[in-house]
Amino acid sequence: MPSIQTTSSIDRARNQRNRPVFLRDIFVIRLINAWWIATFFQPDEFFQSLEPAWDLAFGPRSGAWLTWEWQHQLRSSLHPALFAGAYLATDFIASHVLPMGILRAAILVAAPRTLQAGIAALGDWYTWQLAVSIYGDNSNVSFFALFLQLFNPWQWYCSTRTFSNSLEMTLTVMALYYWPWELLGAAQTTKENPKPAPVLRNLWSLRASLCLAAFAVILRPTNLLIWATIALVALTRISLQGSSPLAPSTVLVLLREAILCGSLVLAISITSDRLYFGFWTFPPYNFLYFNLSKSLAVFYGRNPWHYYLLQGLPLICTTSLPFALLALYKPSAHAVSTSQLNTLKTLAYTLFTTIGALSVISHKEVRFIYPLLPALSVLAAPYAASFFTSQPAPTTNNPRPRPQIRNKSYLLAALGVNIFLAGYLSFLHQAAPLNVLSYLRHEYERIHPDSVRLAQVTRFSSPPDEEEELFALFLMPCHSTPWRSHLVYPGLRAYALTCEPPLHTQPNTPERENYRDEADRFYDNPIPFLTTELFSPAKPLSAPRYIVGFEGIESWLDEFIKTPEAQALGLSKIRRVWGGFNGFFNEDWRRAGKMIVWDTGVYDSAPPEKA
Repeated sequence: MPSIQTTSSIDRARNQRNRPVFLRDIFVIRLINAWWIATFFQPDEFFQSLEPAWDLAFGPRSGAWLTWEWQHQLRSSLHPALFAGAYLATDFIASHVLPMGILRAAILVAAPRTLQAGIAALGDWYTWQLAVSIYGDNSNVSFFALFLQLFNPWQWYCSTRTFSNSLEMTLTVMALYYWPWELLGAAQTTKENPKPAPVLRNLWSLRASLCLAAFAVILRPTNLLIWATIALVALTRISLQGSSPLAPSTVLVLLREAILCGSLVLAISITSDRLYFGFWTFPPYNFLYFNLSKSLAVFYGRNPWHYYLLQGLPLICTTSLPFALLALYKPSAHAVSTSQLNTLKTLAYTLFTTIGALSVISHKEVRFIYPLLPALSVLAAPYAASFFTSQPAPTTNNPRPRPQIRNKSYLLAALGVNIFLAGYLSFLHQAAPLNVLSYLRHEYERIHPDSVRLAQVTRFSSPPDEEEELFALFLMPCHSTPWRSHLVYPGLRAYALTCEPPLHTQPNTPERENYRDEADRFYDNPIPFLTTELFSPAKPLSAPRYIVGFEGIESWLDEFIKTPEAQALGLSKIRRVWGGFNGFFNEDWRRAGKMIVWDTGVYDSAPPEKA
């Protein structure tokens, strides 16, 4: 993509040399990032991507947990298809290198992280290149955009997680990079030719942008807000400087390419969904219907209208927030050309429009505005660069002096805060959900070696013919841990409390307001729930080998094992065999304290008791 700001051929050549080197280095950083993330954030990381991917890769008998969103076709199959490919490729390679052995399971668990590290690295790299295209090849500002991206704690915490928002962020910044920003510049005319000069010099760059944007919209329909804003500003030129370079023929070309690229991506998406679901369906429509028309999104929480302003932006920006706010207030303060000014204004408008529209929706999460982070980094970069660096005056001996660092104490303080936050969130906050599944998987490998070998022979596609015991019962808020993507073995039977939304109810009805899911009913009245519902004749759940929960339920379990229903199952006492630290605090009281694994004593080969 040609730079908006004219640069020398030397600077352009240097940028071309640096591009592959920087991409390699950023990928290494994100690979380390992916391997250092040892904590659980939100269940969508697994249940909206890895569980359907596991099902797609290894089949319906592999034990993947498909939530209601997949049963009602709310999600595009394109996202899990990426990770299904990673699973299949990894298993194929591992089966030839390691025909047998428990290391194969660990490699499968790690496969999505490696792929996501590459996706995250592309997001960082394209953020830098977008800044280069706006500020110039030799601009200190473009390096600050990359610096803000790499040292952002939120980016460290989320970019290598398999959220659809993480992929959406990368697709969005890639599309922004390939977008022909010259459409927002001022028309260039001459006396000899008063008509505007053609601005669409590279149709393939435009097509790449439109296809990437279309994939982002298919992935998450709300991404359309970004592109609707850019299109509206380009056509109306609201508050932009200069006359429009858009001729009627250019508008027709844009419309033609948008229809062609959109149709291509739509055809790919519809075909993929037809193959995955087994019938024709359109997930973006289903997504909007269930979340807006049926108002099911609020089942997972309501937030005030100012959530993104007072919580979302501070969390996503952290220490770069002052620079981001200044950039949103005056996005073009550091612009040196009309094209640069108009581009920065348009990026700011995408932020205002998206945050404003999403603020109207009751259910809000910080990661919903995550795709805006690259634009925030690009906009904030000039303010950060001017605060932390100064440009010495050129001399005869040094006509192009390097910028000098200033305000070092503030810079070190900001880096210290970012590193502390990234470290705590990566290693300590909610680490138990991942560790407990590793423990259960290793226990299964110890107790059922024959089933482990069978799983490897059958490529993890089917459980043993003879059903084994219920290996683990999770008595905790629903989706508090990953599932088959970390349990791996199809014979490792487990049961967890569910929290399906009330699909059968209408909004604003007493039935909707009074609805209590399975996890709610357990915490509302634990002993009757266990005796009359979970282990009732209507739900023939066998005695589990292990019970997994947070330590707050231990007194309930002690009371439960004294009931006739528990004794009929063979439960007479429980012993702690594993405990995992889960952070210093948790916003959900039900997840307070350590995560514990109790052995029920029903089966042989029990591990030693843990104090």
